[in-house]
Amino acid sequence: MASLKELKGRINSVKSTQKITKAKQMVAAAKLRKAQAAAEAARPYAERLGAVMASLASKVAGHEGAPKLFAGTGKDQRHLLVVANSDKGLAGAFNSNIVRAALTQARELKAQGKDVDFYLVGRKGRAPIRRAHPSNVVQMFDTTDVREPGYAEAERIVAELMEMYDAGKFDVAHLFFSKFKSALTQEPTRLQIIPVPAPEIATASQAAVEYEPDEEEILAELLPRYLKTQVFGALLENSASEQGASMTAMDNATRNAGELINKLTIQYNRSRQAAITTELIEIIAGAEAL
Repeated sequence: MASLKELKGRINSVKSTQKITKAKQMVAAAKLRKAQAAAEAARPYAERLGAVMASLASKVAGHEGAPKLFAGTGKDQRHLLVVANSDKGLAGAFNSNIVRAALTQARELKAQGKDVDFYLVGRKGRAPIRRAHPSNVVQMFDTTDVREPGYAEAERIVAELMEMYDAGKFDVAHLFFSKFKSALTQEPTRLQIIPVPAPEIATASQAAVEYEPDEEEILAELLPRYLKTQVFGALLENSASEQGASMTAMDNATRNAGELINKLTIQYNRSRQAAITTELIEIIAGAEAL
């Protein structure tokens, strides 16, 4: 049985931890409001740009002059999995869920005889993926010096991906990130980004539109911008998801610490009472001996 001094030390240690988790929970809650607002604000722009893309894509689909970024290489053998994680922990299963989704996709592709490589964004997903596929991590994008990954980082990521694509290093690229639903729910998501799939658009909204210059030229100009928008949106969704997961994890940790403090306090009080009782018995026994 632990001594009273040891129990008191454990109680003080858990109380200190509880203060830290409570502070981190409050910080995550404050950051979540800002991150959620940014993610939600970016969605309408992406949806509208997707509608324009869909209208253009429907006109150039199957044409020989369609841009490579839209038409693809004509092959489906080499796949690049772009896995976007954070650089920090203490966010529950946020990072591990994204990594698990990417590794599951890699196993499925390899089972089909496909070649799979990884492009890693953020530090937290590196170790498990490098352990599972030590020779297939072809690029790592460092965000350790960035406070919050934003559009500038999306531009750099897309520039590197397009350079690799033009060099023939892959045929298809999939982006893995966590879509923000609520502070309690974040959904690991896979999105094909290269070649850019034609966004869906309702038939009723397809009006007769004349484009100047031609559709292929406009599409070639819009495709990189659309791709940057998709990656930027994923980074924003990730940021909101990370803060939501962190807030939930720290809240759970704070509650668990409180429960542990209560148990240790009860144990301390019982041990203290037992020590007092033992001391009284010894005093009474000593008095009787006299």
